[in-house]
Order: sequence, then C-alpha cells, then structure tokens
Amino acid sequence: MAGESGKRTIRIGIDVGGTFTDLYLLDEANGRALRHKLPSTPEDPYRAPIRGIREILQKAGSTAASVQFVGLGTTVATNALLERKGAVTGLITTAGFRDLLEIGRQKRPHLFDLFVCKTEPLVPRERRLEVVERVDANGSVATPIDETSIAHALDTLVERGVRSIAVCLLNSYANPVHEVRVLEVVRARHPQVAVTSSQELVPEFREFERLSSTVVNAYLMPIMKAYLTRFTEEVRALGIPDPPFVMSSGGGVVTPELAIQRPIDLLLSGPSGGVSGALYHAAMAGRPNIITFDMGGTSTDVCLIQDARADVAHGRTIDGLPIRSTSMDIHTVGAGGSSIAWIDAGLLLRIGPHSAGASPGPACYGVEGAKATVTDANVLLGRLNQHSLLDGALPIDSSKSRDAIEQQIAQPRGISTSEASAAIFAVSNVNIAQAIRYVSVQRGFDPSDFTLVAFGGAGPLHAAAVARELDMEVLVPPGPGVLCAMGVLTKDIQLNLSQTRLVRGPLEACAAVIADIFATLESRASATFVQNDLDTSNLQLERTADVRYKGQSFELPIRVEPGAIGTRALEKVRNRFDGAHKRLYGYDKPTEAIEFVTFRLKASLPVPKPDLVAAAAPKGPVKAIAPIGTRETYFETADAFVGCPIYRRSDFVSGNRIAGPAIIEQMDTTTVIPPDFDALADEWGNLILTQKRTART
Repeated sequence: MAGESGKRTIRIGIDVGGTFTDLYLLDEANGRALRHKLPSTPEDPYRAPIRGIREILQKAGSTAASVQFVGLGTTVATNALLERKGAVTGLITTAGFRDLLEIGRQKRPHLFDLFVCKTEPLVPRERRLEVVERVDANGSVATPIDETSIAHALDTLVERGVRSIAVCLLNSYANPVHEVRVLEVVRARHPQVAVTSSQELVPEFREFERLSSTVVNAYLMPIMKAYLTRFTEEVRALGIPDPPFVMSSGGGVVTPELAIQRPIDLLLSGPSGGVSGALYHAAMAGRPNIITFDMGGTSTDVCLIQDARADVAHGRTIDGLPIRSTSMDIHTVGAGGSSIAWIDAGLLLRIGPHSAGASPGPACYGVEGAKATVTDANVLLGRLNQHSLLDGALPIDSSKSRDAIEQQIAQPRGISTSEASAAIFAVSNVNIAQAIRYVSVQRGFDPSDFTLVAFGGAGPLHAAAVARELDMEVLVPPGPGVLCAMGVLTKDIQLNLSQTRLVRGPLEACAAVIADIFATLESRASATFVQNDLDTSNLQLERTADVRYKGQSFELPIRVEPGAIGTRALEKVRNRFDGAHKRLYGYDKPTEAIEFVTFRLKASLPVPKPDLVAAAAPKGPVKAIAPIGTRETYFETADAFVGCPIYRRSDFVSGNRIAGPAIIEQMDTTTVIPPDFDALADEWGNLILTQKRTART
C-alpha cells in the first residue's frame, strides 16, 4: 500500500448502515481497539463517516497523520437503487432489442396474483435507442456496425438529458468489437457522460441478465462517483495521507476509482464486511461451520459458512432487478431493529420490510408520532436499557414506545401493550429463523451443526431466542455492534472477473482453450490493478468454472486448482462437479458429457492484516462478576416479567460463566441471556451462549 510508514499505526474500518454508522479503530502499536457508533446521515452520506473518523481519533488521542488505512463499507449504492435515486440513464443496444429490458424473461413475480405489476425498468423506452449491427452467438459479425446510427443514438440521448449511458449489444460477450466501437464514440463525443459497457462489466451469456446488470451499473455510476469522490476529498482534508478503500460485495476491498467504475460490486458492501469479521472471530474460536446473523437497524442478513469458507453467488435479484455480480451468498430479510410493526387488512401483525431508519427512527428516540418498531418492543419488554443506548449518547424515552405500540398495535388487536410487544418480538424472531432455514435447511444442511454468530446492533438481543428455535449455540464477538466495520480491516484488495465461452468435448481438447481463457482474465486483472496504481508483484489468483451436464440449462461453480491446466486438472474439476451435483440434487452422472460455460477469476492483492487477537483477548484474573443492577424483563419461556441482573461486557474475562436470566450491556449492543441459557466468556473475548441441558429434555 502506498505511503506506509512505521509511525502510522492506526487502521480504521467504517460501516455506513441505514440507521447507524459504525467505526472500529485499531492501533497496531499497542493493540488497542476502539469502537464508535453515531447516527447515519442519509441526506449527505459522507458526513457521518467523516464525523465518526474525527470523533474516534479524538477518543484514541491520535491524529489523522497517524492513520495508515481507512476502509469504507457502505449502503449508498443499495439505497439509491431501492429508492430509485440514481442518475437519468440511457441505453444503447442492438436494433430490435430495446424492449428486452422490459420484456425480461416473461416470468410473473407471483404466479396466481392477477394484479401484480412487474418492476419498472430503470430506463424508460424513450431513452432506449438502437444501433444497426449484429454479432451472432459464435462471435461472427453478421451485420457490420453502422457508424451513423451510433452518433444519432448518442446525440439523441444527450439531448434528452442523460447523465449516464449503458451500452449492451447482442452477443458482445462472444465478440466485443462492436461494443468497443460504441464505447470509443461515446467517450470521444461526450466525455462528460458516464458510460458502462457490458463487455467490460460482465461479458457473460444470458442476454437479459447482462443487460439488466449493465443498466444498473450505469444508473449508479454518477451518484457513487459524487459520493466516493467527496468522501475521498474529505478524508484527505482531515490530513489522512492515503486515500480510502471501499468494501466490495465479494468480500474484498477496492480503490474508490474502481468502485466508481463498478458500483454493482458494492450492493452488499456493508454486509460482506460482517461476514468477514464473523469468519475471523469464528476461526480464532475453532468453529469453521457457522451461520452469520447480522441484525442491524434496517434488515437482517444471514450467510452460511462451511469449513471456514463463505459461499459466493454470481447473481442475485434486488428489488426485481437481476444483477450479475460476485458477492458473498448473503440472504436478507426486512427484520431490523428499526423495522416497523403494523397491522394488515386481516388484522395480522406484520414486521417490515419498511424501516424507520435513523430519521425519524424508532419511537423511543423521542419523536412524536413515530411508528412502532422492533426496538420499541425490546424497550417495553425490558430487554434494552430504559434510559439510553450507546453509553449514554442516545437517550431513550420508553413512554414514546408505549404510546406507539399501544395506539398502533395493541388497541387494533384488543390486547395489552405487553402482549403486543411480545408479539412483535416473536414475529421478528420467526422471520429471522425462516431466513436461517433458507440458507441451511433448504440447501440440505442442519442448522444445529453450525454455530450462530450474532452481531449487528440488534443481533445479540435476539440471538438466544432464534437459537432455541433452531437448536444452535451462539457466539457473540467482542464488538458485535461494529463487526461489519471491523471486518473491513481483515480483507485484501480484490477484483472479480468473468467470461462466458461454451467449451465442450474431450477434456484433453478443452485444456488449451480453457488455459487461454484464464490467461486472458489474468491479464485483464493485472492491467486493471496497474491502472489503479496498485503494485501487482504479489498478485494472488483463484479460478472457478461454471460447469453443467450436456443439455442442462443451469451450472454449478467449481474450483479450478492453480497451476497449469491440463487433462488431469480438468479431471479433478469433473470429479468435484459430480460430487457437488449429487450433494445438491441427489444424483450424478459420471459418464455424461460436461460443458464448461463461464470462467471466473478472483484476483487479490494482500494487504497487511491487523493483529486483532491482541485487541480482542480479555485480560485479568478470573473472578466472580457482580451485576451493576437489575431490571424487570419479559422472557417468552416464562411468559412473564422476571427480575434480571444487568452486567457490563467489559467486566468479563476468559473463563467467566453466568447463568440466565441475564442481560449484558456494552456500548454497541445488548446481549440477552434467557433463563434456559448459560453464557461463557472464551479466551478470545467471545461470549458463547448454550442452552441448558435440563431445558432440552
């Protein structure tokens, strides 16, 4: 990394969420770690992280000049897409294909709903223009490109006020020559307009998904450029010598320049930091099989990790829009602390997906007329501090929670406020448990074989209740409320590239072709890093191929070992594919011909890793812990409020064990231990929550 100095020992990770912005500071000189939270500023998203950097440096007694690394996880791209606040975007595509963006795959979102509407395209028809050209599926030029049609389409779009243009021509993944020409004309005639080319972004087959991804990327480019440019300038203005890095969905970090060019790689930026942090703590604790449970203010994200490796997904749908981008395989539900509780037309209690966010926030934040949320239920159930959160920085008004739940939930249902609060808590937990079953049971895994790693501001509040439902143990890391920010510090610089090319036939005949494809991808990765002023002398590469049986219409990603690609290497790929197919679908066909479809490369540049062990490990002799108070708290197993001792997390050292019921408070979260659970502080600073055996019989 540029400009590292022995005197610069501070590393800062940041996670900008919908409700709070979290920061984690590590001083490598002495192993000291600091955590900080403050409300997000959605109207100017760069302001909260910049303010947070100032405040956490002040806490640490350090200066900006001592900072060697700043990493940012952000939800700005996701929120801009969900709220449709991207740029005015145009599309240039092949003649006859302008309506593909709207036609899609002609699938109904809900098969039996006669009134459901498909997602509106990001680019209306009047801004979808065509050029005369045609490349066939084999990459041959069937119709040469008409230069006049390029100029006409481009000039028309600029006249109609577009700030960004998506270029996606038919079959350009097989031969990009025409798309490259359109890109050249756009940049020459109107350099002020942002442009995304599908052959650079995602040169894969399946035309609709490639087109949709290109449009989404173009839609987000201007807003992400403005945001990341401003954030980088403000970091520099603070006096921090090096520019920041940005967390990508795939679990690595990238430069702001690369993030601006590929904003679709940031759509799961924040949650991927949490998975990385959970992996780090679980590895230290000797638990390779985990399910992450990240409950923040707006949503809950879960991810299954087997053998210390997180699965990755190469495509997902966000708000009805297909997106081809490599990301950690994270499943999200609208069940966060600020998720709004409401009664539907059938008088059934619902939670989310709408959220109160940071502004106005839950009713307990003191806002008149605010909506009732999951956080308000936790306040009324005595699970959260009745006066303040964030070590006193966030006052809590429980009367506002009572008014909101009474008026919006209890009275319409004809139940007491306590019953309404318990119902909100229970429904929220059911939604979370269903999300965990989705990534485990529906994929052939028993969740009881995994440890539930709970983090986020609200994760440890709900973890034991969810774990009881799924018969799991719980691991709560030392700083669960800022784990996504901490996870940013554990990752390398990373770039994910892909290329579709159908390769079939005897393995010995495929080897040379596949070797050439990967060599091209590796060359692209190296060139991209060099263009971003990064040293590639220690470049690390991981190769994957999407494989299928001949005649299938879906593929499975299979790892390709490093080194020379010959017949033996492809035989190993074949064996892995047969095994993966049998595990997922219950059968395999070892004698059936296979096809290699899409080739993927993860290129990484290692960065110095912080020593988080020293920061996490508790110190001091084991002794009995005294509670700092008691509070009447509702527990569903007792169906009553019981006196519950309150502890400080900072008082725990390795070996301390307490029996539930208990509540453990810290700046960034609250951990609830029900009567049927015990909690043990392990040698790495984690809390391990296990259900009592007597309760299981």
